[in-house]
Amino acid sequence: MVDTAQTWRPLEVDPGSAGVPSNPEGLAEFLRGQDVTRLLAREKAVVFRGFGIDAESASYDMAADLLLANRLAYVHGNSPRTKVGRNVYTSTEYPAEFQISMHNEMSYSHRWPRRILFCCALPAATGGATPVVDGALWLAALDPEVRAAFASGVRYTQNLHDGMGFGKSWQATFETEERAEVEAFLDGTGAQWQWRADGSLRITRTAPATVEHPVTGAEVWFNQADQWHPAGTGEEAALLAEMLPEEELPQSVGFADGSPIPAAYITHVQETGLRLAVDVDWRRGDLLLVDNVAAAHGRRPYSGRRRVLVAMSD
Repeated sequence: MVDTAQTWRPLEVDPGSAGVPSNPEGLAEFLRGQDVTRLLAREKAVVFRGFGIDAESASYDMAADLLLANRLAYVHGNSPRTKVGRNVYTSTEYPAEFQISMHNEMSYSHRWPRRILFCCALPAATGGATPVVDGALWLAALDPEVRAAFASGVRYTQNLHDGMGFGKSWQATFETEERAEVEAFLDGTGAQWQWRADGSLRITRTAPATVEHPVTGAEVWFNQADQWHPAGTGEEAALLAEMLPEEELPQSVGFADGSPIPAAYITHVQETGLRLAVDVDWRRGDLLLVDNVAAAHGRRPYSGRRRVLVAMSD
């Protein structure tokens, strides 16, 4: 294990440090003079603050177009979200009083976004920070026994209902009403899947627990086992796990060979990520650009209204 003293935090860019006007045009001037790919590979996450971005206006689209080469739809996403613009979504619509643990977006899937862009339309009255953590630091801080146990990977299972049931429907997950479109998507993923008699869809996929960053080569913790396991998903999910057999849960996870993951391992992984995380406290108009492989993110509990939008790119 390594010293868990914090050794990383996101870069913060404001008009003063960038040497540009404090308006959206100033941010555009700064970004056009940058190699954003190189900047993000080096810093892992960047906060842009003080540029007067309106999350639901043309100024946001201008910034997003410069930061995200190709906005992706949230297809095969497992979090509840609402689409509010051109592949722009609300951040996870999870009850305010609960914390969302550290994760890399869609790391359970065969394909995940390389970049994630958050924008604050309305900060919470209290709390509501977005914590971020260096994935290499997180991996290095895990107990060697846990790292070794996960070395062969993990197996994710989803049960997506047909419009009524626990969790998400397959229609909402894949943003379509057509089974053929879902099948065409899944055929290229390496997952095993089947339509069931009640109209639901079961998907099983095995994936690695760590990956190498495509630019830096650093090995990072990269899976969502703790968010798919009853030990890491809160009281409500734990109660559901007591009511239903594991194979019927909306989502579940085991080791790659199908054997169960000990709850203590899940707790250790989750607590380590949250302990190492650095909070990004939101102000209206802030942008947070995250390298989705190099860094994981979460959400702190909050009170009052909070509106943070998210877009993703390959």
